[in-house]
Amino acid sequence: MSNKIAPIPTPHNEPILGYLPNSNERIALKAELKRRKETVYDIPMFINGKEIRTNDIVDVFPPHELAHKIAHYHKGNTEHIHQAIDAALSAREQWANLHWEDRAAIFLKAADLIAGPYRAAINAATMLGQSKNAYQAEIDAACELADFLRFNVHFASEIYKEQPVSAPNIRNTIEYRALEGFIYAITPFNFTAIAGNLSVSPALMGNVVVWKPSNTQVYSAWTIMEIFREAGLPAGVINMIFCDAIQTTNIILEHPEFAGVHFTGSTTVFNSIWETIGKNLHLYKSYPRLVGETGGKDYILAHNSADVDVLATALLRGAFEYQGQKCSACSRAYIPKSIWDATWEKMYQALKTFKVGNIEDFSVIMGAVINETAYKRITKYIDHAKADPNNIIMYGGGHDKKKGYFVEPTVILTKDPKSVTMVEEIFGPVLTIYVYDDAEMSLDEILHLVDTTSEYALTGAIIAQDTYAIQQMRDKLTNSAGNFYINDKCTGAVVGQQPFGGARKSGTNDKAGSKWNLLRWVSPRTIKENYVPAKSYLYPYMSEE
Repeated sequence: MSNKIAPIPTPHNEPILGYLPNSNERIALKAELKRRKETVYDIPMFINGKEIRTNDIVDVFPPHELAHKIAHYHKGNTEHIHQAIDAALSAREQWANLHWEDRAAIFLKAADLIAGPYRAAINAATMLGQSKNAYQAEIDAACELADFLRFNVHFASEIYKEQPVSAPNIRNTIEYRALEGFIYAITPFNFTAIAGNLSVSPALMGNVVVWKPSNTQVYSAWTIMEIFREAGLPAGVINMIFCDAIQTTNIILEHPEFAGVHFTGSTTVFNSIWETIGKNLHLYKSYPRLVGETGGKDYILAHNSADVDVLATALLRGAFEYQGQKCSACSRAYIPKSIWDATWEKMYQALKTFKVGNIEDFSVIMGAVINETAYKRITKYIDHAKADPNNIIMYGGGHDKKKGYFVEPTVILTKDPKSVTMVEEIFGPVLTIYVYDDAEMSLDEILHLVDTTSEYALTGAIIAQDTYAIQQMRDKLTNSAGNFYINDKCTGAVVGQQPFGGARKSGTNDKAGSKWNLLRWVSPRTIKENYVPAKSYLYPYMSEE
């Protein structure tokens, strides 16, 4: 074995390409979209380095074009769940013992593949499978996933370098061991980057993974797996299965080698997982690690000193980019009466230009919501809001599923700051606004309202120019959001710049894309080596005078 200390590249955020007319990246993406539309992908599970096909087929259609089949995937059963667990455990020792720099090299290569030859592929897969427009796919599938991989390697190197102090004649070290067992990664539909990161970050630290992607993200998940394979990921390290969610979870959470769950999804599901783990503690070899990012009811609060252009832009982008299907999306807003008319005029003029439709048209800003279940949930909230006399539908409210699951950008003005759409997570393009009378309501009162309205605490933003107001708002809203923005929208966290995660019912706040998250996937061992060990039990103080 050669002895070396390999240099770790200084990470940088992957530049976001513009996709301007006639640009090389636009031409390449259009060509990849065309190629994929002419192909029906046959997507297998991937267990122990092998493609697994069952012929229990589930068809895949773009949410914005339900008449066009783009793929089918092979659904697994209980046997495949057990196979994935066994494959992970068989790979564990060799993978954990591989020098961390060699593990890192695989994921650095994957990052370069994503940023280079696979860029159009992973963006096109995300556009077609998840109905993201070209820009939203670029910042997610290409840039953020590459960022996760590169920055995670950098953070891992910082962790491994962190060592205790040694005393004279003693060498103290810490080994950062992989967890004893396997990790269960449960990933969502809305971010391709999250799907990749939730499986990769434990693996980078030497763990083995059973990965269950969302059924509505299988199309781009397969592209991620193709990239990992080309990057040289050994068999059994990450095993991707498409099995029934409840069945998969029940089997995994009863396994004695279950070591942790890396989760992004609903609060209800995470609560259920936590409760089940608590009941099954007697089964496990070790206490499992629970890392989860769940729901949000994210807000924008404006002060009367706010720049109206900044406020209107933050509301529009924060609420309606990717159809509001971001955990961080702005779903409730609080605007002072003194600037409401000016704010709404700017919002209204902009909303009239919004184009909703097929994301293959690059002039479209909003595609379709992910599936019929989401469509029904979102439209039910809109219909409820329409029936509430305290509400006015200021814009939108329409929806149509003839060709795809399309929901108009919808703005609700409410007189009740505790109305249903101000309190409950909707996860769609619905923004509810409460206009407060800043001549009668103190800033402390509105801050208390914002802080206590929701059980969530994921993201929040304040828009103001008054320095003292900004300080008061920031301080009073300390616990209301894990990611807090000043004069910006409440979405768009960048790896390495704004580590992401929230508390309260929004999750464990372990900050994806940070050292804190990676630390959850190791179990440190302290080693003391005594160079000059004692040879007698006697201490000097015990001698006679």
